[in-house]
Amino acid sequence: MEFEYDQRTQELIGQLTGFMESHVYPAEAAHRDWVLDNPTSWDAPPVIEELKAEAQKRGLWNLFLPDKEHGAGLTNLQYAPLAEITGRSPALAPEATNCAAPDTGNMEVLAGFGTAQQQEQWLRPLLAGEIRSAFCMTEPDVASSDATNIATRIERDGDEYVINGHKWFTSNGSVADFLIVMAVTDPAAHPRRRASMFVVPAGTPGVDILRDVPTMSEPHEHPARHGGHTEIVYRDVRIPAENLIGNEGDGFLLAQQRLGPGRIHHCMRWLGQSGRAFDMLCERAQSRYAHGSLLADKQGIQWMIADSTMELYQAKLMVLHAAYRIDRGLDFASEVSMAKHFVANALGRIIDRSIQVHGALGYSTDTPLAHLYQHARWARLADGADEIHQMRIAQRTIAAYSREGSTRRATGDLPL
Repeated sequence: MEFEYDQRTQELIGQLTGFMESHVYPAEAAHRDWVLDNPTSWDAPPVIEELKAEAQKRGLWNLFLPDKEHGAGLTNLQYAPLAEITGRSPALAPEATNCAAPDTGNMEVLAGFGTAQQQEQWLRPLLAGEIRSAFCMTEPDVASSDATNIATRIERDGDEYVINGHKWFTSNGSVADFLIVMAVTDPAAHPRRRASMFVVPAGTPGVDILRDVPTMSEPHEHPARHGGHTEIVYRDVRIPAENLIGNEGDGFLLAQQRLGPGRIHHCMRWLGQSGRAFDMLCERAQSRYAHGSLLADKQGIQWMIADSTMELYQAKLMVLHAAYRIDRGLDFASEVSMAKHFVANALGRIIDRSIQVHGALGYSTDTPLAHLYQHARWARLADGADEIHQMRIAQRTIAAYSREGSTRRATGDLPL
């Protein structure tokens, strides 16, 4: 595995770093102030549209898509350092570069499996950043970390499908121009062939948006305004049969195609958040004087720095190796699960240490740390809870040992 970045990646790293320093970081305060001053607005903060225009002008757009026809044509290894850089400003940079979930996953699904009509109507304007989309899978009444539990029904009625069900944590649901909905088309089929995915235009009769669910990081009744985690009831919602993505029964397959790269892209951005918090920890330790010495000279702080150093190093190697395997068409299920679990947990620990070293300042909202910490707790639940990934990792390890009498294949299949 080669760790040296190719020339194109190095050039993009330089361009993106320059954009972050000249435009994104300086805009964070204006973004925060606008959100606080407009607590019930669902409009995008104006600064986001300004950043999007600047990113497009600089060619820093759709970097996540490996398909040259629709995106930058980068591999996962090439995209990794770019996603890490945008992750350092999670509220602004991913969206400014049109690399924010759930739009990214929806673009991948439509680019890979959408019809020509679906791509023209929905994918093209999404790629251009002209519209927003939502992904609608999670349900309040079932354990949705097991997608085979989904209960929302969609039934064929002539040239239409009719949807009935209850969803929540639909990212962007309140502001989306269309939703990709996963629902059961055949309850009697194999569990992984029961569900299908459909495009549902916003405003379709029967799509009842109840609320944006308040969360730890967005505690108000209209928490996210520009996006959010929406609760939606579908009551006899009729859509054309042509809105089916792929074939009936493909829903679980499409979800896995969407979630695999999506998980590692999350990890890449979490590396950026971890790195920013860690940089802040080290800066504080080297500048804060207490009880006769700098914090950096105290053993307890040095242990925090050492632990964070090792965890961030491990996290980066795991993400790069998982990306390497994805790019080469190798089985990556365990590697992505291990990376997702480890990076999500390391993220919380590193931010927590940085808050501790900052003391009262870290607990305040005068630095990005408090907001990063609130979001970090979500990382251990999103795209599969910790325990789900641990279960799958253990099952694959046991299976590998049963077949081969060795755990080597389960631990990265590395030549060691």
